[in-house]
Amino acid sequence: MAEQVLGVVMNGVTGRMGYRQHLVRSVLAIREQGGVQLSDGRRVQLEPILVGRREAKLRELAAEHGLQRWTTDLDEALRIAPTIGDGDPAVYFDAQVTQARQPAILAALDAGLHVYTEKPIAETVEGSVELARAARKAGVTHGVVHDKLYLPGLTKLSRVVDSGFFGRVLSVRGEFGYWVFEGDWQPAQRPSWNYRAEDGGGVVVDMFPHWSYVLENLIGRVEAVTAKAVTHIPERWDEQGRRYTASADDAAYAILELEGGVIAQINSSWAVRLYRDELVEFQVDGVHGSAVAGLFGCRTQDRANTPKPVWDPDVPTSHRFRDQWLDVPDNTAFDNGFKQQWEAFVRDVADGAAHQYDFVSGVRGNQLAAAGLASSREGSRVALEEIHP
Repeated sequence: MAEQVLGVVMNGVTGRMGYRQHLVRSVLAIREQGGVQLSDGRRVQLEPILVGRREAKLRELAAEHGLQRWTTDLDEALRIAPTIGDGDPAVYFDAQVTQARQPAILAALDAGLHVYTEKPIAETVEGSVELARAARKAGVTHGVVHDKLYLPGLTKLSRVVDSGFFGRVLSVRGEFGYWVFEGDWQPAQRPSWNYRAEDGGGVVVDMFPHWSYVLENLIGRVEAVTAKAVTHIPERWDEQGRRYTASADDAAYAILELEGGVIAQINSSWAVRLYRDELVEFQVDGVHGSAVAGLFGCRTQDRANTPKPVWDPDVPTSHRFRDQWLDVPDNTAFDNGFKQQWEAFVRDVADGAAHQYDFVSGVRGNQLAAAGLASSREGSRVALEEIHP
């Protein structure tokens, strides 16, 4: 059947995440496989237009990957994109710094483009609500990156949840983070803006939107939060070797109350040294069993196979507790998670369908981050009211 062509405006691809995960490992990988296959056998091919502030870098990326379309003018890109597919729809994608995201998305919606964006979708809850309302009014397909749900480990955990393995879920414990070098004697492995609040940095605004959708889609929606956000490392060095004051939080410790009475405790830190198997791990405990999931692996222990340790500080334990858990098998070949969601979004655009992870989900992510920061400031529990954009 005839191929459909989708113009894709990609704004912010000169950044690490926009380039590696969204351009190279998603859009270009989809192009190389011949596009996205739809349920009726048609294929949708993607034609990207690279947009950014640095002309030299855009020219370099376009030349490296054999792409013809790039510009520093967003309005120009929004005009061109719908003409690429000869009447087919066009998509705007945003991977910019958060401060620049909201006005760019509004411009894309005004131009009639479908919108797919990194999170958080705006700097504030009010801004994200405005975007959700504008997207609904525009009548376009809109989506927010929910990449963690496509990780092999969490895909396996979802399978365990769906099987009813846990019985009644009691609690969730999450550990995320690693040591990000300060930048003085070893270069930092994250950009310096992450540690400046005035530039939209901070582990709460970065990671709490992730925890919002992970918990909501696997266990239950967050109803309240008690959190403490801190800046453990007060000074860092930027990409040019200049010392600067870290004004954003680099760690946060949260208790999250989920629907159904489930309690989640999640630590997020860029100032922690790893003593676990993966950079992020979630343990889910239920009456009938427990599971531990990371980026790639997932292990379970059911009720019948739960050991019976006894507290005795005078005798070393004979249990090898990690050996008493079973691996959840792959049972499939896992593709890149970012690419999988890109394919799902493209199918929804082609079918004129709503995307499962839309701007309303993005609003809830912003809401949890704002509530976490408010809780830390006020030293209080903050309930999350339902928002209906």
